[in-house]
Amino acid sequence: MTHRERMLRCIRGQKTDQIPWVPRLDLWYHANKRAGTLPHRFRHASLLELLEELDLGYHAVIPDYLNLRGPEDDQDRALGIYNLEILPCETVLEEVDRTVSRTVDRTHVTYSTPAGKVSTTVLYDDEMRKAGITNKHVEEYPIRTLDDYAAVGHIFSNARAEENYQGYQEYAAHVGDRGIAVAYVSPSASPMHYIQRELMTYETFVYHMFDHPDELTELARQVEIYWQRLTQCALECPADVFLLGANYDADLTYPPFFEQHLLPQLKQYADRLHNKGHYLLSHTDGENRGLLDLYVRAGIDISDSICPSPMTSHTIGQVREALGTMTIMGAIPSVSLLPEAMPNREFDAFLDQFFSDIGQGEHLILSIADTAPPAADFGRILRIGEMVRQFGPVSGDRQPSGGSS
Repeated sequence: MTHRERMLRCIRGQKTDQIPWVPRLDLWYHANKRAGTLPHRFRHASLLELLEELDLGYHAVIPDYLNLRGPEDDQDRALGIYNLEILPCETVLEEVDRTVSRTVDRTHVTYSTPAGKVSTTVLYDDEMRKAGITNKHVEEYPIRTLDDYAAVGHIFSNARAEENYQGYQEYAAHVGDRGIAVAYVSPSASPMHYIQRELMTYETFVYHMFDHPDELTELARQVEIYWQRLTQCALECPADVFLLGANYDADLTYPPFFEQHLLPQLKQYADRLHNKGHYLLSHTDGENRGLLDLYVRAGIDISDSICPSPMTSHTIGQVREALGTMTIMGAIPSVSLLPEAMPNREFDAFLDQFFSDIGQGEHLILSIADTAPPAADFGRILRIGEMVRQFGPVSGDRQPSGGSS
């Protein structure tokens, strides 16, 4: 049974020869490759070669954000626009002029539109490179005051999405049978979520929710024009699993906000995917207190990067009970790979309790939440794989929550 087949059967609630073990190693790999500290036998290996040698699954969910076709593809990062080689869609801005200036660590862009100007700055410095991070940090968001709404609204109401299915298919061929190449649609689950996470600081968003609700609603309507174009374009991508929405948290996307502004759009997209025989994955890597039931109601099929205690308030047993037949991807908290955070005796006890709490192991794609940190103990990654093999086959007698087959 290949890793890809094992993962798909897990999502469908079918029997597998073992729990899929698909550790996310990209940041760990990039950081240690750069520092020259990869395990000796892998010093010159690609990530895929390392995975093949150890017979590990390929975690192909979150992209390498530096996987660009050219330097111009990341100039709109501070607008929440990702034009990567492997994504199913490309965003094209119309009726806007850019002035771009770059230094070693920063990219500054000024957008001139018929409705006014806005500017952005992103940072990518040596500390981020050393940590294996590929997603650039936004230092200056496009919306800082109410005066910025008009220009930003103009940008998004005129933006369009074009298919990049060939780029996705080449990526899927690269991943092959070692994993599922997830079609990365958008980390924003809805237009309002897009504004909250991509277009202004969280503090500014909260103030504007209470001080300027009408203007915020109108901006969301304009962002929705682009968001609908993007999500519609992605629907025709030849993928099995699609990512929509990421980085939920009980304090940021708190339950009433999630229910009002994210759940309807997630449910709509889940239904559209299910009608085509596809699956919806959402990147649920934060504190999920009060949110788990909403994920079920949204029709999400795969809850990616679920991170249980000791990093959040829920145990893996509590998460599995709340999510029912939804597939969990993740479940191994990253701190468990750090000896300074979890000494060996505690790690042994954690593993024993963890494999006891997962029951029969159905609807579980085991991975590291959110990712293996650069200082992860490689021996612990191998140890988890040994525990997976010892756990044995999974009966798979439950059906997926989203109703796909």
